[in-house]
Amino acid sequence: MLPFWIALQFLSSLPVSLPGMPAPRDTGRSLLCYPLVGLLFGLLLWLASHLLQGTSAPLHAALLLTLWVLLSGALHLDGLADSADAWLGGFGDRERTLRIMKDPRSGPIAVVTLVVVLLLKFCALWVLVEQGVGAQLLLAPLIGRAAMLGLFLCTPYVRPGGLGQALAEYLPRRAAGWVLLGTALFCLCLGGWAVLLALMVFAWLRQMMCRRLGGTTGDTAGAMLELLELTVVLALALGI
Repeated sequence: MLPFWIALQFLSSLPVSLPGMPAPRDTGRSLLCYPLVGLLFGLLLWLASHLLQGTSAPLHAALLLTLWVLLSGALHLDGLADSADAWLGGFGDRERTLRIMKDPRSGPIAVVTLVVVLLLKFCALWVLVEQGVGAQLLLAPLIGRAAMLGLFLCTPYVRPGGLGQALAEYLPRRAAGWVLLGTALFCLCLGGWAVLLALMVFAWLRQMMCRRLGGTTGDTAGAMLELLELTVVLALALGI
């Protein structure tokens, strides 16, 4: 159970306390539990949506989005903002891109990117609420966090000494493959075309990371999660 609690503490703002600093091996194994954390988020969103039945659709969607952001502590939105700034300001240069990504300040591109992504998520949730969304609320958080497992499984981590390095080095690769397969089959049952579209976006984003950086960082992994969640809710809202 320790890897699950490590994953939950890292990926969420829920009050989780660990007995001490986890060993690198347990940190690596915690990646296997990322889809479980995504499933938990989806279940909490589904429960919240059920409790909000009867609320006007715009307010219902806004409260769901607020809960979604609070659950993750805006961790991945921060990665999206840093990546947006770095991608534009890096001018195609690897070292400049990595340097900008480490800067805690957010420029106008970061702000605009966050506004657009959150606005699109809100509008998609509004549509889904009006359509009577149910178990489909599980899909976006589950796919987003499973994709992080897939990214670390097949993509080099480019910041030596970072947290992601321990995740990548100690990830049980065979077990990760089985977890991803099981997650993919479950998601296909809930929303096949949305899952396939998310897979295509995943491949495109990974290619961009490898071309610019030679791999991934924690920020680009967080950005990918946010963009995949957006892809899924938009696909569901558009009826794809």
